[in-house]
Amino acid sequence: MKTNYKVALAVLAGVLIDVAGARTIYAQQAKTRPGYIIAEVEVTDPVTLQKYGEKAPEIVASYGGRYVVRGGKVEALEGEPPKALVVVIGFDSVEKAREWYDSPEYKAIRGFRQSATHSRLLLAEGVAPQ
Repeated sequence: MKTNYKVALAVLAGVLIDVAGARTIYAQQAKTRPGYIIAEVEVTDPVTLQKYGEKAPEIVASYGGRYVVRGGKVEALEGEPPKALVVVIGFDSVEKAREWYDSPEYKAIRGFRQSATHSRLLLAEGVAPQ
C-alpha cells in the first residue's frame, strides 16, 4: 500500500509541476512585445519637412506611439556613425507600429517626409516586458 501511495504522490507532483511550467510558458508568450520604428533621416528640403513635422507627432501619439529618440547627438561606439538624424518611435506592439505606418493619417503626410529626406525606416520587435 505504501508503494502505491508513493507512486500516486509522485504522479501528482509531476502533474502539478507540468501545469506550473505550462502556465509560466503561456504567461511569457502572452506578454506583448513592443514595436519600434527606427529611422535614419537625412534632410534635403527643410521647408517641406516642416509640413511633415507639424502633423507627425500628433499622429504618432494617436496610435499610442512615443518618441524615444528624436534627433540629438549620436556617438558611434563601433563602426561608422549614421550620416543622418536618428529617430526611434516606440509602440506597445509591432502590430500597433504597423497600424500607425499604414494609417490613412500617416499616409497623408508620409510623402512630405519622402520628398524632403533620404530616409531608411526599420520596424523592429522589442523584448517583452518582464
